[in-house]
Amino acid sequence: MNSNGFGGRILGGIVIALIGFALYMSQTQINPVTGEKQHITISPKQEIRLGLESAPEMAREMGGEVPSTDPRAAEVQRIGGYIVTHSDAANSPWKFQFHLLADPHTINAFALPGGQVFITLGLLNKLQTEAQLAGVLGHEMGHVLERHAAQQMAKSQLGQMFVIAAGTAASDPNHPSRFTDATMVAAVVNHMFQLRYSRHDESEADQWGLKLMRQSGFDPSAMIEVMEILKASGRNDHSPEIFQTHPNPDLRIKQIKAYLAEHPPSSDLSEGRNLSEVFNENY
Repeated sequence: MNSNGFGGRILGGIVIALIGFALYMSQTQINPVTGEKQHITISPKQEIRLGLESAPEMAREMGGEVPSTDPRAAEVQRIGGYIVTHSDAANSPWKFQFHLLADPHTINAFALPGGQVFITLGLLNKLQTEAQLAGVLGHEMGHVLERHAAQQMAKSQLGQMFVIAAGTAASDPNHPSRFTDATMVAAVVNHMFQLRYSRHDESEADQWGLKLMRQSGFDPSAMIEVMEILKASGRNDHSPEIFQTHPNPDLRIKQIKAYLAEHPPSSDLSEGRNLSEVFNENY
């Protein structure tokens, strides 16, 4: 191996890593809701546009969107809209819209940047009360308010730069496989950091869900019931927690109970109506 060439590749890798880190550190914005300084590369308007442009394709991938004339979709939109107008979400720049996806088998909910919130029919069918639905929607709204997707995009770009840097430093013209091996190792390390941040984001979104429920008059204790529903539905894949993108339901229940112990719900908060009754009334 040419030592000069090896030294040059090491130097090249270091330069690439430093450039990536410098770009990441220099791209900061203040979250308009939390006041937190965040590493984000796109503006709120770009987030909103990205979410609006992505929403139709996301709906197509999961069975299409249930029409708003359906009582179940109307209830999702009503509860979501109520939370927005009766909570801190009303003071945010995000354009919240709520979608019910027609997939009856997948138990999931998620949010796109800028305020597009989705829940599958599979999950809605498992929920029993308006407060539980508020908990699911509030959690997803928390991701939007914290700008988690935009943060993950910036972290992913930084991680990609580190992967390229590691591959460059370890490359050897006489042994091409070393570049592949080093790149794969760096990619796994980057992925593990992303999982850690994702688990933190989920816990943060749970706290937002509890806060938004309280502000809009729903009993945040219903979030524990949501976790029990997810647990009973097999949402936890039983793989080691470090490899899970979400904290397992038992851990989330523990964290929620700790939050509720510090912020006891008042007696005037409501579970809301039974969802089956709401749907039957409107069919």
